[in-house]
Amino acid sequence: MSSQTTAPPTDNSGAVPPAIRAAASWSWRVLLIGAFIAAALWLLSLLKTIVIPVAVALLLTIMLTPVRRLLNERLRLPRGLSAGLSLIGLIVVVAGLVTLAGQSIASGFADLQTQAVSGFNELWAQLSAQFGLENELRSYSEDILDQLESQQGAIVSGALGAAATAGNVLVGTLIALFCTFFFLHDPRGIWGWVVGLLPQSSRERVNQAGRRGAVTLAAYTRTQILVAAVDAVGIGIGAVFFVPSLALPIGILVFVGSFVPMVGAIVTGAIAVVVVLVSNGWVAALIMLGVVLLVQQVESHALQPFLMGQAVSLHPVAVILAVAAGSFAAGIVGALFAVPLAALLNTVILYLNGHDKFPELGDEDALPIRWRAADAPPIRLRRAPGVLAEGAVEDVGIDGDGVTPDGDPAR
Repeated sequence: MSSQTTAPPTDNSGAVPPAIRAAASWSWRVLLIGAFIAAALWLLSLLKTIVIPVAVALLLTIMLTPVRRLLNERLRLPRGLSAGLSLIGLIVVVAGLVTLAGQSIASGFADLQTQAVSGFNELWAQLSAQFGLENELRSYSEDILDQLESQQGAIVSGALGAAATAGNVLVGTLIALFCTFFFLHDPRGIWGWVVGLLPQSSRERVNQAGRRGAVTLAAYTRTQILVAAVDAVGIGIGAVFFVPSLALPIGILVFVGSFVPMVGAIVTGAIAVVVVLVSNGWVAALIMLGVVLLVQQVESHALQPFLMGQAVSLHPVAVILAVAAGSFAAGIVGALFAVPLAALLNTVILYLNGHDKFPELGDEDALPIRWRAADAPPIRLRRAPGVLAEGAVEDVGIDGDGVTPDGDPAR
């Protein structure tokens, strides 16, 4: 009887080092996550006419919630009326600033234009006398006219595209105002509906993460308004001594530009220096440049690290990279929303991974009973201690509105 020997099974897994197997496992997961992010960004780009106004409405809601609470709780006005008056007040303030800036530009632009044309003519006369540029200028002018005649179709298409863009801006403005009113009127109801779309097992964690994200956005918004106001006042005061008729428009431009962290203040400050250069010459422009640099130094070394660091807990390198990535992906709009989005994601992801930036907020349920899981703890009416927590929750509008004994939102 012959015996057969069976060879042991060959294990080929040892031929691939463990590091390579781990790298391969991570690679396909990273590629899958990257594909998901790319698909999400593509979808957002298709819906940008809706997504951007909703994002603007969210920031406006956070900014106007203290005003709405003042009218609703202190003056005892109905919630809907308080929300409407808050929104109308914002519109009136913005329209007033635009009107004042327009009048200042109209009154100061004529003098500025005359000075600019005179300075350009004087400079051109000196260059022509030294280098004989008149013939070259005439040749360039003829080439430009020929190019304009050959590109009439493209110019008409560009004009039609600009008209379509203006229409999209109008639609987006209406959507933003509409959403802002309802975000102010019923924040708990809308947030409860959004959380109610999720599985019951994850509603409570998402609810608490959303509360903390809203507190972060509120802190960022208040801090950025303060920083932008300091920039606008400082540079506007400097402009008063050189171009008093254009000081208000320059201040408004700096205020709006400062909402793009680090980059906006530099660009708008450079515009202020150029305006002073055209109207008052090199010496005044150098003085104005010193004013701009002084204001930006105070902002970057005092206000930004102290206030913005506490508000969003982001390193300056992270802020710069976020602004660069946002501007590369979505232009000016991306640069505007990059830092608040990064701060929001930072707070939410940290909370979902067990690191609570706002432990003083507590874990009490802020949702109506119908949105809670069956095994969720009962609602406890407890006010979080601490000035920051209480003020932030009061200002955000997602929590702190109070609940009735059966768990439904108080009205």
